[in-house]
Amino acid sequence: MSVLIYTENREGKFGKATLELVSYAARIAKDTNTSVVAISIGNIAKEELLRLSQYGVTKILSVSGENFADRDDQTYSGIIAQAALQIQASVVIMANNFSGKALAPRVAVKLKAGLASGIIGLPTSYSPFLFRKKVYSGKAFAVITIETPVKVLTLAQNSFGISESPADLVIEDFNPSFDAGSIRTKVTATEKVTGKVLLTEADIVVSGGRGMKSPDNWGPIEELAVLLGAATACSRPVSDEGWRSHTEHVGQTGKAVAPNLYFALGISGAIQHLAGINSSKIIVAINKDPEAPIFSAADYGIVGDLQQVLPELVNAVKAFKANS
Repeated sequence: MSVLIYTENREGKFGKATLELVSYAARIAKDTNTSVVAISIGNIAKEELLRLSQYGVTKILSVSGENFADRDDQTYSGIIAQAALQIQASVVIMANNFSGKALAPRVAVKLKAGLASGIIGLPTSYSPFLFRKKVYSGKAFAVITIETPVKVLTLAQNSFGISESPADLVIEDFNPSFDAGSIRTKVTATEKVTGKVLLTEADIVVSGGRGMKSPDNWGPIEELAVLLGAATACSRPVSDEGWRSHTEHVGQTGKAVAPNLYFALGISGAIQHLAGINSSKIIVAINKDPEAPIFSAADYGIVGDLQQVLPELVNAVKAFKANS
């Protein structure tokens, strides 16, 4: 019996979410006296695959070929299920992102497994498996029990952390059976934003709301993001007004982020926005309204005029970097 993880890659590289997933799986494997096996789909360089051994993976089942260049959920879920059956996996783990949310239910059906999505932290019990997850936009916790022989899990981002646990690694080619004619997904073109930190992978996010008053006032936010090596984001009203791209929209109907540090600048804190940032470790809010809901979620808050406070914050960061 093993713990199987699906290691998603972006352009052949493993990001923070994947390394957190591997670290989490390694801990479960240690607690249950088993090993971690990764399934990697796509043309990934051997050097990149070897990185996973630093976090506890002992075996990688590598699936490569032109048929798998674009993620087709039906095909990928079949491959993951076949890998789970081959190694007799008792636990299958994926990240709780767009990919994991699409794949996990399909894999669970194929394996006749119980499914727990968006879990946080390690199981509170292994007999039976008990997991906690946030509900009601992070205002409460639910306990999920899985009693099936096979469990499929999706791990909420930034809920465990990354820890090294070096292990000896074996890489094996895995040749699943599939119908090439059934692949329905084909990416014909992509538009990439270059020179910026990827929002969903960022450790720091600087986000602005309607309190910025105008798209012309976004300069200090972008300057702060550059200084901190952060990604920029915005609330839904800002993207709806066309001040910023919808690709930067964070919230329940936008992107969910899980940075170590999230700046909410001129954002009131509607429940839809809080639902997209509640996995952030530290939230810093600046708003002139002391009753703004964002302060109930913030770890640190400044009540003041953003147009005055933000330039001072930028200057403080510049001074700190100059003296460090």
